[in-house]
Amino acid sequence: MNLKDKISEYPNFPKKGILFRDFSPLLKDPSALSFIADEFTKIFHPKDIDLFAGIESRGFLLASILAVRYNKGMIMIRKAGKLPGKTTKLSYKIEYGKDTIEIQKDVIKEGQKIVICDDLLATGGTAKASAKLIENVGGKITGFAFIIELTELGGIKGISKYKCKSLVKY
Repeated sequence: MNLKDKISEYPNFPKKGILFRDFSPLLKDPSALSFIADEFTKIFHPKDIDLFAGIESRGFLLASILAVRYNKGMIMIRKAGKLPGKTTKLSYKIEYGKDTIEIQKDVIKEGQKIVICDDLLATGGTAKASAKLIENVGGKITGFAFIIELTELGGIKGISKYKCKSLVKY
């Protein structure tokens, strides 16, 4: 299946000069969802995964699809202030300032193996920060799963020490 054919493109969104690649059409196609899950099962062995971590918010979708396929749990990496209970946070630099992400403190046990999921890898700042956040609470990153990668932005460089898989590259 060629996923590129199903991904929509929106020029000048969210601002002028940006070509937004939208994976939303894949979500309404059960065969595409199944294909996505099948492709990642070729990369990540079930024994190497305890949990899937979804990066807010589109990463939640991929992490949930894979968690169901692998019969594993799913946790959320969210923007600061969005999770109840005790959380741990990490601030990191983004293109025009800084951002903060967080997870609940009790969702990962020491040594649990985590695959981090997101819809898109661009500059890699959030992916790298997510890995550091999970490692700070004792998790072990066994890989990253992305649907789309924008290769010219070089985001893979910041996470190249991990196993990474992107299904569609632009």
